[in-house]
Amino acid sequence: MSIHENTDYEQIHYEVEDGRARISLARPDKHNAMTPRLLEELEHALWEADDDCAVHSVILRGEGASFCSGYDLTALGGTKRPGHRTGRTHDDDIWLIEQNNRRIRTLWEMHKPSIAQVHGNCLAGGTDLALACDIVIAADDAKIGFPAARTMGALPNNLWMYHCGPQWAKRLQLTGDRVTGADAEKIGLVMKAVPAEVLEDEVEGLADRFSLIDPDLLAANKRITNLALELMGAQTLQRLAGENDGRAHRSHAVRDYGRSIREHGLKETLRRRDEPFDEGFARVDEPEGRSAVVRSARER
Repeated sequence: MSIHENTDYEQIHYEVEDGRARISLARPDKHNAMTPRLLEELEHALWEADDDCAVHSVILRGEGASFCSGYDLTALGGTKRPGHRTGRTHDDDIWLIEQNNRRIRTLWEMHKPSIAQVHGNCLAGGTDLALACDIVIAADDAKIGFPAARTMGALPNNLWMYHCGPQWAKRLQLTGDRVTGADAEKIGLVMKAVPAEVLEDEVEGLADRFSLIDPDLLAANKRITNLALELMGAQTLQRLAGENDGRAHRSHAVRDYGRSIREHGLKETLRRRDEPFDEGFARVDEPEGRSAVVRSARER
């Protein structure tokens, strides 16, 4: 079967082949950091795939070294138009968060199943994309976490507890530490972790199996599982997560973070934020002990 490509997009690549739509985040020079334009294109492509009778499933992946490094901090909010929301008020902030969340939630709301193909960095907002997919398959050396929780606010989408349970969700969110893909599999944050060199083959193999199933049946079985999660409050929690992130943005830590970016630049601010956390990884099945770097930071 030939590959059908849509070349109208600027920040994603879209193709359909053998019963699957492949959507690739296409900002490899920025580790596929998300912009309002990228999310707008992603939402459009997802509904296009959902409407296409030739598509049984969607593969979401990233070009270059990473799946997605989070939001592009230089592009948050997009272009400010006179007389439109700027994000400066509490309600403006929540409104803009919810706009992004609605686009990401398409992965949940569309009828056809989606597979996240995670490699390299899957950080901050990148985890929002991955965990909104129906199945996450990661490279065993992928780096998955939300380090932005250390200084930038709360998680604007929050499906973590439904994947890995409350204790590991708290362990990772309260510190911003990351886990490898291999450790993410152990705690249920991803379905499976495989060596990076076979990641694509593993994802494509699952899409092959989906292509053998009537899309109407795929939709029925996806949606009943999602409805079970909704009865456990999953979608209500996403709405509350956006509100909660807006609340967290009013903290002293977030104001200090913004001031540091203005005074020292983003790169130096991130270095200062992350340095006290040493490597910044949680160890799932081995003792972690006390880091000399962390002790030194606490004693300063």
